[in-house]
Amino acid sequence: AIDISPESVTTMVCRGVRDAREKDFWLVDERFDTILMLMNGIGIIGTLSELPRFFRHLDNILSDNGEVILDSTDICYIFEEEDGIIVLPQDGYYGEMEFQMQYKDIIGEKFPWLYIDFDTLSEKAEENGFRTELIAEGEHYDFLARIRRK
Repeated sequence: AIDISPESVTTMVCRGVRDAREKDFWLVDERFDTILMLMNGIGIIGTLSELPRFFRHLDNILSDNGEVILDSTDICYIFEEEDGIIVLPQDGYYGEMEFQMQYKDIIGEKFPWLYIDFDTLSEKAEENGFRTELIAEGEHYDFLARIRRK
């Protein structure tokens, strides 16, 4: 398991993760058969414009038959009007968010986070030589997907 936060790595080790490392996903240079990006782990990509970089990185770190298993949420429901109609903003992709973490008096830097809908993920994967498979859909616009090379 990897995380960019040393505190998160310490927590993982304390909770029994045997191989937890402080590492930035973008600096991973090992090859993997399976990469799990759960709890909206794909959010680390930050923005849609970073997806080509993400897919290029997967080309380098996935084994020949490797796959990524990820989940995300289509946050379109945030823009649902009282009458049930969803009106998405016209300025950029609605799933691009900015967060800032805080614990007691420790305040982190702001960072971008991506929530992506399955159709957009599939389209971007296709553009970059990958294919997606919908594994499961949840009740609240969430989904579990698989990404593989074409």
